[in-house]
Amino acid sequence: MSIDSLSQESRVFPPPPSVRRNAWIKDVASYQAMYDRSLRDPEGFWDEIASEFFWFRKWRKVLSYDWNDRIDIRWFEGGRTNLCVNAVDRHLKKNADRLAYLWIGNDGEERRLTYSDLAREVGRTANALKSLGVKKGDRVAIYLPMIPELPIAMLACARIGAVHSVVFGGFSAEALKDRILDCGAKILITSDGGVRGPKKFPMKETADAAMDHCARDGHRVDACLVVRRTGDAVPMASGRDQPWSDLVGRASPECPAEAMDAESPLFILYTSGSTGKPKGVLHTTAGYMIHAAATFKYVFDYHPADLFFCTADIGWVTGHSYLVYGPLANAASLVLFEGVPNHPKPDRFWEIVERHKVTILYTAPTAIRALMREGEEWPAQRDLSSLRILGTVGEPINPEAWMWYHRVIGKERCPIVDTWWQTETGGILISPLPGAMATKPGSASRPFFGVEPAILREDGTECGVNEGGYLVLKRPWPGMMRTVYGDHGRFRETYFTRFPGTYFTGDGARRDADGDYWLMGRIDDVLNVSGHRIGTAEVESALVSHPAVAEAAVVGFPHEIKGQGIYAFVVLKNDAGADIKALQNQVRTEIGPIAVPDVIQMANALPKTRSGKIMRRILRKIAEGRPDEVGDTSTLADPAVVATLIQSHRR
Repeated sequence: MSIDSLSQESRVFPPPPSVRRNAWIKDVASYQAMYDRSLRDPEGFWDEIASEFFWFRKWRKVLSYDWNDRIDIRWFEGGRTNLCVNAVDRHLKKNADRLAYLWIGNDGEERRLTYSDLAREVGRTANALKSLGVKKGDRVAIYLPMIPELPIAMLACARIGAVHSVVFGGFSAEALKDRILDCGAKILITSDGGVRGPKKFPMKETADAAMDHCARDGHRVDACLVVRRTGDAVPMASGRDQPWSDLVGRASPECPAEAMDAESPLFILYTSGSTGKPKGVLHTTAGYMIHAAATFKYVFDYHPADLFFCTADIGWVTGHSYLVYGPLANAASLVLFEGVPNHPKPDRFWEIVERHKVTILYTAPTAIRALMREGEEWPAQRDLSSLRILGTVGEPINPEAWMWYHRVIGKERCPIVDTWWQTETGGILISPLPGAMATKPGSASRPFFGVEPAILREDGTECGVNEGGYLVLKRPWPGMMRTVYGDHGRFRETYFTRFPGTYFTGDGARRDADGDYWLMGRIDDVLNVSGHRIGTAEVESALVSHPAVAEAAVVGFPHEIKGQGIYAFVVLKNDAGADIKALQNQVRTEIGPIAVPDVIQMANALPKTRSGKIMRRILRKIAEGRPDEVGDTSTLADPAVVATLIQSHRR
């Protein structure tokens, strides 16, 4: 028996009659034919897509790889291109005056950049970096808030062949130092400060502390380029620190683009939330470009009249792929948002959608749940009729949040693309195609073109229908990472040794009778309770389906009889009440007795990173009775939450 076989499959939502059919993929049969071809003839398939882009020199071989020994993956080998040219210059002839970015600041400030504006600012920034001695292959660390200078700096690096490493603007000096040291960045780009909601962040102060730590460890940052954002006075080290406005302002906008080898490094992005040395995920130029652009085009059914609002921070991979490179390669118009969804009021997202006629919204389930908690009256006051596609990213979305998003925000007329992918994958790997296929609340649906997943048991054999197991990928896709920067052995060990001959995602999943995929969370979050594999995401969904529950996080803990027990942390809605027995009965009804939590701990809040990701690692330590091992909490949005949970656990 598989307790993962939920009743959700019966809740199937065909494309509403009012929805425009996907312009690229009209129906499931069209998707299947294209998907089958992408597996049968991957070289021909990707050759056609890549041919739409600009190349200094065409490739001699589309794909070559070794997944058994050296772990060497090469796409478009021998080709030479430049991602900045494909994201900016390529559009200037026909779309110079098209909006590239609508920047909306924390307190409502706005700034518009057309593609010609973007080209000018990128050229100036690229020349400014060259004046600081930056050359092809050098690493540049970028530590900025969500302001236009962030994507401009990334594109400038790509233009001259420098490798950028964006560090999330909410990270500590220690975290920034670790990343600068690991990649050996010679230049740091930062700002005087950042603002999010009612709070200010002293980013230059943090950057100074990080650079001082680096110097003590024997690494000197040659120059620090400082953007003026808050206007606060900050110390400027003579000979090292340079005001952005001075250096970039006087630079020429004309900067020739470097012809980059297809496999030249583009960026290093460090995974967060794990213990030990940060893991630098390295992405290269051509394959990443093609995958990010293709997934944006097909998954979001993008058209020139659309305004795309991705709420992610560019400090994470979602911002890289779907707020910079993928959309710009399609000449898209984007909202770049600096603030938070509940400042100054809980309708901030909905106000932006109404005022600017946003057509595509891409956000995280944690944001959706937080906005659900505020009540339906906030979106009800806004005209959301411009929306035509809704997207989710970052974690599996529980069906209750999916239904709220569908009903309250989409008015039951907007397809929801529940996308699954990772920092390591570079772009979306499993997702519905809007207007072309039916969707199910909580299911990521079907694999993207060229992506061949499998779900395996411990012994490497393939799982049956609705049997939870380990999600692996059986062949390379263009956007996949190429290595862990400076540690190829770690790359091999982490992703290719668990199930040799495949890429191990670290996630659990199941596949239903219709062929749709359901993500069960990280393998650490797939519990083995009395021999039954239980996805924590599904237990969380059952808890959140109770009308009093706003949010839930489920982890495992050692159990004398079951092997692993189920421990749930539950946050109730404002002024709501629910007893533990009622919540246990909810899970029993939704899933079955085997999935009922052994312990339910009520909480006022859950420990989250500043990007909204729940830190289940911390919750596991609390559930296991090892609070002294929770580790560093400095990157949490509110570290005090952890102390409150520990005290409550002890009581």
